Amino acid sequence: MHCPSCKQHENKVIDSRVTEGGAAIRRRRVCTKCNRRFTTKERLEEELRLTVVKNSRQRVPYNRDNVLGGVVRACTKLEITDAQISELVDQVETDLFGNHDRDVLSAEIGQYVGLHLRRLSPVAYVRFMSVHRKYDSVDEFIDEITDVRERASQDSPDQQSLFEG
Repeated sequence: MHCPSCKQHENKVIDSRVTEGGAAIRRRRVCTKCNRRFTTKERLEEELRLTVVKNSRQRVPYNRDNVLGGVVRACTKLEITDAQISELVDQVETDLFGNHDRDVLSAEIGQYVGLHLRRLSPVAYVRFMSVHRKYDSVDEFIDEITDVRERASQDSPDQQSLFEG
């Protein structure tokens, strides 16, 4: 592994952690030449062979970056950290790889993202679902927001304040 700063190939692992439900290992490294710290992630290649079946019936290899990009867009300008977003995508992948062997519908991926995003941020959830479900009218937004409000009031009174003011 080359240092992103000086391109030196000698470095030392200073911390390792299992992530993504055991499907990956996150390693914190330090370059022995310039002392820069950086992070790498190792994943099993076989797990990445999941095929996504799109609405058009086109079949494409699963790509984590597509899920990550959708979540990042939904979380734009909200107080959500990169670490929270990465953890959410890890949770989605745990669901995907745990419940699907080869094929998964793109709509199912959207449902997994929505499930975890709703818990992280109701605002990001509504943003994401507006694209995922392809709302055609303001009434569909209102229905979704009403549903999120109702669920939040059932879960805890503190979450309801997110929708007021």
